[in-house]
Amino acid sequence: MPADGDLAEAASVLRTGGLVAFRTETVYGLGANALDARAAARIFEAKARPSFDPLITHLADAADLEPLVGPVPPAVAALASRFWPGPLTLIVDRPAGIPPIVTSGLASMAVRVPDDEHARRLIAAAGVPVAAPSANRFGQLSPTRAEHVVRGLGAAVDLVLDGGPTRCGIESTIVDARGEHPVVLRLGALPVEELAKVTGPVTVRPGSSGQPVAPGTLAAHYAPRTPLRLLPTGDGRSAAEPAPGGVRRGYLAFRDRPAPGWAAVEVLSATGDLTEAAARLFDALHRLDAAVVAEIVAEPVPETGLGRAVNDRLRRAAATWQPTG
Repeated sequence: MPADGDLAEAASVLRTGGLVAFRTETVYGLGANALDARAAARIFEAKARPSFDPLITHLADAADLEPLVGPVPPAVAALASRFWPGPLTLIVDRPAGIPPIVTSGLASMAVRVPDDEHARRLIAAAGVPVAAPSANRFGQLSPTRAEHVVRGLGAAVDLVLDGGPTRCGIESTIVDARGEHPVVLRLGALPVEELAKVTGPVTVRPGSSGQPVAPGTLAAHYAPRTPLRLLPTGDGRSAAEPAPGGVRRGYLAFRDRPAPGWAAVEVLSATGDLTEAAARLFDALHRLDAAVVAEIVAEPVPETGLGRAVNDRLRRAAATWQPTG
């Protein structure tokens, strides 16, 4: 269904316990009524997501936060006022009305207001907060187009709203600002430098292989089905030669095309624009994954601004890579 189609039908699906995939400015989300434990359980089932990985709850408007969770710390309120709607997820204390399955039993909850008109209209029409992780199988590439959702989840989703490609292309930044010093739990589409203008210095906490404290923070995540090897260089220039012996390998470049010989090549930004690189990341990896190659070799991008989030996704995607010998 087009994103501007029958929102009343999509909202009804959400209210009655169904799953709706919809575009946000970051990636496509797989939405369910966050007040309905059975509906939330369907998200975990559809994604094959482990129950210990919490979900993000989406609201239609920043004004909906306090009625849901009660008073929030001043730093949380300041960040919401500055960056909502937008690609920022904030950690708050879980209110009694949100079932524990949504937060994987944590006493905290991740929440945001998406900067996508159709997404906010859908949530407002549903009249409930919407739990919505990325609309893909757990651990795999996030979807930035509706066809990625259909290819990955198929009939597990009741309705897919096709809003075209997403704008940011990577997930939201997650921040816990409840304490004395803000902590970035996941790098994302809102650069740390922008956060620091509001909060002052922030700490960036690396991912974990154990119980996640926020969505999308496992050390191995966001991976294509094809093994991905991340190069150690960070200057944004091609630094690998195609493998000898006729082995088909794909190459993910930041700015410059590599030497000939690769079976498939994707360039994130020919002009070196990190915003463009972030927006194209998952889409490029989806194409390389579909190119039937034995391995994807990826360049890091400059470690600044949105480049930090791009490199974070590449490191997580490459976490399980093993040499082929």
